[in-house]
Amino acid sequence: MASRLRRWVAAGLIISGAFAAAGYLYFTAFSPDRQKYPVRGIDVSHHQGKIDWRRVAADDVAFAVIKATEGGDHVDDTFATNLNEARAAGLAVGAYHFFTFCRPGAEQAQNFLTVVPRVQPMLPPVVDIEFGGNCPRRLTPDELRSELDAFLQPVEAQFGKPAIIYLIGEAMDFYDAVMPKRERWVRSLVLHPGHEKWVYWQYHNRGSVDGIEGPVDLNVLQGTPSRLIELVR
Repeated sequence: MASRLRRWVAAGLIISGAFAAAGYLYFTAFSPDRQKYPVRGIDVSHHQGKIDWRRVAADDVAFAVIKATEGGDHVDDTFATNLNEARAAGLAVGAYHFFTFCRPGAEQAQNFLTVVPRVQPMLPPVVDIEFGGNCPRRLTPDELRSELDAFLQPVEAQFGKPAIIYLIGEAMDFYDAVMPKRERWVRSLVLHPGHEKWVYWQYHNRGSVDGIEGPVDLNVLQGTPSRLIELVR
């Protein structure tokens, strides 16, 4: 009886390990249908360290959304280098701002506009709204909408195009109903979002791209290369 039990346990462990291995391989290898979503991109910040953008561009990456600022005074110290080198490598480039609940929206807009140059065409600005990594304060939906409007108005006026909103997790559950009508950047890891109401789909958070050491977020564009060109104009 004891030996039979040990065999069952061993078999169970083998099966569990096989399922875990299969799940890991599926996760790491997942990529959306290239016929439907041919335009690939990444989003990066200082967490990716030094990036070889020419190698990135050669690895089927067409666009990059780069962290510029956070809150009212923080600047990502790799932003300027990433922006210039990604553009020089031929990528379409854009900038994003991490929106904090502890600083007025107008101050955050000033921080973003001070850091992000607008002398060359860029992808629409992105505002990232999430609870993870944010300050402890939680704005009411009405408060969030007011501060977000104070951020978007000057930013969109300077860029001459509507911003894109990245809203995920609990923040989406809490604030989605008060969001202004803007195109969305959705996050759905290794699963299709279930709808097509998005401009970017972040499908992986531990992807691999040549030219970057360590994991990186992977995205696809909703549309063809001509759509990417339209967004940059």
